[in-house]
Amino acid sequence: MLKPEIEDREQSLADPQFRADVLDGLSRRPRAIPARWFYDRRGSELFEAITDQPEYYPTRTEMGILAEIGPELAGLVGAGRAVVEFGSGSSAKTPLVLRAVAPSAYVPIDISGEFLRESTRSLCAAFPELLVLPMEADFMRPIALPRSIASAPKLGFFPGSTIGNMAPLAAVDLLRAMRASLGQGAMLLIGMDRVKEEDVLIPAYDDAAGVTGAFNLNLLERINRELDGTVPVDAFRHRAIWNDVRARIEMHLEAVRNAEFVVDGRSFAIAAGESVHTENSHKYGPRDARILLRSGGWTPVREWTDPDGRFAVILAEAQAERPAP
Repeated sequence: MLKPEIEDREQSLADPQFRADVLDGLSRRPRAIPARWFYDRRGSELFEAITDQPEYYPTRTEMGILAEIGPELAGLVGAGRAVVEFGSGSSAKTPLVLRAVAPSAYVPIDISGEFLRESTRSLCAAFPELLVLPMEADFMRPIALPRSIASAPKLGFFPGSTIGNMAPLAAVDLLRAMRASLGQGAMLLIGMDRVKEEDVLIPAYDDAAGVTGAFNLNLLERINRELDGTVPVDAFRHRAIWNDVRARIEMHLEAVRNAEFVVDGRSFAIAAGESVHTENSHKYGPRDARILLRSGGWTPVREWTDPDGRFAVILAEAQAERPAP
């Protein structure tokens, strides 16, 4: 057990927004906590483990597409752009893009600072001549990019269908914020998961090895650790649900028994069968994806998919706005 003074210090270092989102999310009905708080160091490690599970098709499918499109991508993007990756994680897909487009700089942005620094070291070793400028930040908020790349043309990189974690209105807001950060004339390479059969989708978010379950439950561990919580983790189970009306997978932490607990000095109770909604993963058909991008200020230029049409990688451009028609 941590000594009291260490516990106090860890609690005081908790992100104030994390505290606010957790307290608000546990108080509201239905309960919900934003998915970005999955990604402490342990959560980031577990997510990387998820991508290795046989049921989780998005990562290997997207990497297959990126490996295949390199020459065409290079021709469309051109050399010398600064690549800005939003939510870089382990940067596992990044080398495929960097080798294709010969960038002038690479800016990985991630909310998990320790994980970001480790992945950046590995990338620097693989690309010793490349200027790498890591930023620890929440990319859901406006970001001031390094001044050293202010005049460089930019390529945003947003893989993994992370855009699907946001409700459509928030996704449009994020795309507009990316456009503002990257500037007119910038390009965006984005991954989007497609709508498909439920018997493919559910296992991808509820793998047999239980890694996604551990990832979801780790949010409760983080609450206990950083917010002086007493949440009984064994009172909850991971659930993945396909919501066909909203075209999304939902992840929930469902109570398997009645439970009472404290977070940051506030008391909470949850009844068996109730849940905390922790993540959405929206799936987009081809027309839906293009409408979403255009709503966010991006004009689709080229789209690639795997042979089964499970996943799409789209290149879009921040073109000058023009009056109708």
